[in-house]
Amino acid sequence: MGFPSGQFSRVDNISTSCQWRARKKNSQYSTVDTERYSSLVREVLSSKTSSQTPESIEDEDCQLYGPIVRSRPPSQQPKVPKNLHPLLNDAKGQSEYVPGPLARITLKRDSNNTHIPSVTRILQKTMPPDQAFYLERWKRRMIAELGEEGFREYSSNLFRQGKLFHAAIEDTFIQETPSKEDQECPAEVSGYIESVSDVLSDITGVRAIESAVHHSALQYLGIVDCVAQYRGSLCVIDWKTSEKPKPFLRHTYDNPLQVAAYIGALNSDHNYNYQVNITMTPDIECFHDTSSIGHIGGTELSKQ
Repeated sequence: MGFPSGQFSRVDNISTSCQWRARKKNSQYSTVDTERYSSLVREVLSSKTSSQTPESIEDEDCQLYGPIVRSRPPSQQPKVPKNLHPLLNDAKGQSEYVPGPLARITLKRDSNNTHIPSVTRILQKTMPPDQAFYLERWKRRMIAELGEEGFREYSSNLFRQGKLFHAAIEDTFIQETPSKEDQECPAEVSGYIESVSDVLSDITGVRAIESAVHHSALQYLGIVDCVAQYRGSLCVIDWKTSEKPKPFLRHTYDNPLQVAAYIGALNSDHNYNYQVNITMTPDIECFHDTSSIGHIGGTELSKQ
């Protein structure tokens, strides 16, 4: 079977053309002495120097981004409060205890002292950020577990237990001839009373219970739970309740600062003819059982 001569010619030409294009062209750099060329490049690069210096780079950055604002080095001087006031009052002394009626000054709010903050209010507003964070996280966890209404009921029960506990403590001090048979303690706070039973036996010479104090110089108010002799030393006592044991002072958060503020206010208040002194020997105790804790603090708390 034969083919037309024209078709055979085109196929032959295409085959010849493909073979020609597949040929590799010779590069003009194939004859270059690569060793000599590389040494020349190294010599040029080694002798090349940059016109930029650290000073010129800094000037260029200042023009582009503005001058550098350098932070001040941290001060080595300790911070001192602006309104420095001594804790002790030189105008007062350590008066001897004279048996008599207990001081119970009521905190009255009027037009003259409505602007004076309380110790509790100051501590709430000046709470460290980390402590505020953990407090808020605890609150959210409790709300998620109990709900809004359940958390309000839980908080109300804690407040009521605290009131009952303080009332039971007051009854032990007010009774002229206290005896375990005569004392009736609500079942809700029996664990708290048992927790501080050993402490109560060392408290004598009670001078004030639930009494208001006012710092005349620093202008703040507070209510002290108790002022009495504890193991021979006059102390400001603040009772605290907790569902968890707190065997160390660091577990009581800002409670020591609260007691110190009460001491300063009492020493400055002219309604009290005595003051609480500062001792150098720490005598801080936390008492707890499996269900409750009673915390007693005195003059030693002011220096923590």
